[in-house]
Amino acid sequence: MSQTANLYDVLKQYWGFEAFRPLQLEIIESLLSGKDTLALLPTGGGKSLCFQLPAIAKDGVCLVISPLIALMKDQVFNLKKKGVKANAIYSGMSYREVDRILDNAVYGKTKLIYMSPERLSSELSIERIKKMNLSFIAVDEAHCISQWGYDFRPAYLKINEIRQWHPEAPIIALTATATIEVRDDIQDKLNFKEKNLMSKSFARNNLIYAVVEEENKLKKLLEILQKIKGTSVVYVRSRKKTKDTALFLMKHNIAADIYHAGLSSKEREKKQKAWLNDQVRVIVATNAFGMGIDKANVRSVIHLELPDSLEAYFQEAGRGGRDGNRAYAILLFEEADKLKLLKNKSLSFPKIEQIRAVYRALGSYFQIAVGSSKGKSFDFVIETFCKKFNLDLLRTFNILRILNREGYISISDSIFVPSKLHVLLGKVELYDFFIRNEKYKKVLNKILRAYQGAFKYPIAINETLLSKDLKMPLDLLNKQLTYLHQINVINYIPQKDKPQLTFITEKMPADDLVFDMKAFKLREQRFTHRINEVINYVEEETCRNVLLLKYFGEDGNKCGHCDVCKKRNQTALNEKEYRTLKQKVKWLLEKEKLSIQNLIDSFNPKKRAQVLSVINHLIDEEFIIKENELLSWKKE
Repeated sequence: MSQTANLYDVLKQYWGFEAFRPLQLEIIESLLSGKDTLALLPTGGGKSLCFQLPAIAKDGVCLVISPLIALMKDQVFNLKKKGVKANAIYSGMSYREVDRILDNAVYGKTKLIYMSPERLSSELSIERIKKMNLSFIAVDEAHCISQWGYDFRPAYLKINEIRQWHPEAPIIALTATATIEVRDDIQDKLNFKEKNLMSKSFARNNLIYAVVEEENKLKKLLEILQKIKGTSVVYVRSRKKTKDTALFLMKHNIAADIYHAGLSSKEREKKQKAWLNDQVRVIVATNAFGMGIDKANVRSVIHLELPDSLEAYFQEAGRGGRDGNRAYAILLFEEADKLKLLKNKSLSFPKIEQIRAVYRALGSYFQIAVGSSKGKSFDFVIETFCKKFNLDLLRTFNILRILNREGYISISDSIFVPSKLHVLLGKVELYDFFIRNEKYKKVLNKILRAYQGAFKYPIAINETLLSKDLKMPLDLLNKQLTYLHQINVINYIPQKDKPQLTFITEKMPADDLVFDMKAFKLREQRFTHRINEVINYVEEETCRNVLLLKYFGEDGNKCGHCDVCKKRNQTALNEKEYRTLKQKVKWLLEKEKLSIQNLIDSFNPKKRAQVLSVINHLIDEEFIIKENELLSWKKE
């Protein structure tokens, strides 16, 4: 049996498919022939199968490097359902559990083992990886290895060290979005034996891009969702906006829910499942939503704010129309959004003196002396810290990430996963409860005033700040919240672990901190370039498809159906000419179904270019239905 035939057998047995998607087979065969391979497939192109299938077909264990814990868990869960031996190592696991998983990989009891790039710094991981019989190494979200990329992660640079221990194991690097310079950088940083890029076109002919300048975005969002039926994803930039937007849609009888990284994994899974099963029409989400989620029938992806990069926008917009049918990628913006992008830059790239000031404040906050506290961990509530020193929360968050990246401190995941509270009683029931239980009124009223949406959704709370505002001892507050949870007045999920900040080096004078200024400036320049390209995308009166393809180094023709092309098509005719041609097209299609060519041939040859633009416009506006290459007029 040929290798290709065997691959089809594996595809059928484990995925139930008869055929590969475009380019999948070529990528898999390249990898199985021992070649280092960079696979560039747009969102929905089936990247994970390109390493999962050969991992099953080939002897040994495949090491998968991925930055997303939720995606790792999801892929391992689905592989196990297929009967494939797979495991993942991520934060929060016990030493014994990690040790067992690594042992299974060493002794051939695992086909795929997933881990984050940060794990490659662990002595335990290093020693076991050296002993594994690696079939190959898969690097997911490979753009993270490039400082030219939009999501650079220094830990990815450690991946290349694996090649010293397993020089014969090929690498497959996968990403959905990469400019030409990022593609070259990925192959250089991973030390490809020879350049080998396998790329599918970025063109999505069924996806209609539109940019709409609008101040009242919620009203416009409602109009769009009322016009474009079917499932939708709405992207916003903050957790609060997910709640506010979803509540607005629900008030207007549109089934909506929220999704962001602050929700527990159980909550995220529940919400995602409801949306996938069409129990919820619209998911309002931050950029935490979408990785690895394959829903074919998304009819619209709507951004209420400008993204930080065209890479991120293309990936998120690409979640629409994976079934090949028409879908819309709509970006709403106003002039103020451009200023917000520039402000995000100043918060993401603080001045060195601001970094030093935060580091100095950490020493004061924990009352530690210079030269001490190496390896020591402290409970750390970022909101309390910022409030004490009057610091901007987002800027401080980014500064802590910089100090973490430079190796001065380490911050635990729990800093970003606060406690959750959801009021289960309705307003009338809660009023009755207060009459009978006066002592809980103060706590619940404070929560309801301070946090919006507590009746509708689980909201994030900070017990430390709440206890100070209430002038109530923290242990008493926790006791009351726990009791209210037990009697089903609220659903209260305390933070699992106290957030921790650890000093990796001994505390030093802030002025002695050393930073890689060259790398810092490079990242800042690239960030500036990316936000300028986003602004150019919304301002330029050029076909949206052409602009996006050009950004990714690909030539393309005008799509004919984005907002810019439609405007140009309409302006080519005056209103009377347009109405006349539309009326004749309608008359012809109400008589019988016709192909585009037959329909155009029914007109004077001199008019045919204008007729084609009218037909495209009528298809876009859904006056004309296209089925099996035949057109018909939509019945009223």
